[in-house]
Amino acid sequence: MNIVSIIAEYFICWWITLFIVLPIGLRTQADEKTVINGTISSAPAKFRPFRVFVGTTALAAIIYACWFIATRVFGLNALSIPRIVPDFH
Repeated sequence: MNIVSIIAEYFICWWITLFIVLPIGLRTQADEKTVINGTISSAPAKFRPFRVFVGTTALAAIIYACWFIATRVFGLNALSIPRIVPDFH
């Protein structure tokens, strides 16, 4: 597997993980009771992009490492998933 494919797969994993990490620990302006005029009350009160970036990177690295080991080391794929519906032949 070449390095470009690994980077592309990790980026896809990172991007999906970003939407998991974004709402973790989020305090909205409504929660803080400090809604600024011209903004919606569900806007973040204090956005911390560094914390989101580090959390996303760490979680994506763990998820990607597990996926990489399962597929490359153990050779698992979609055909390895056991059949849920039995054959009625």
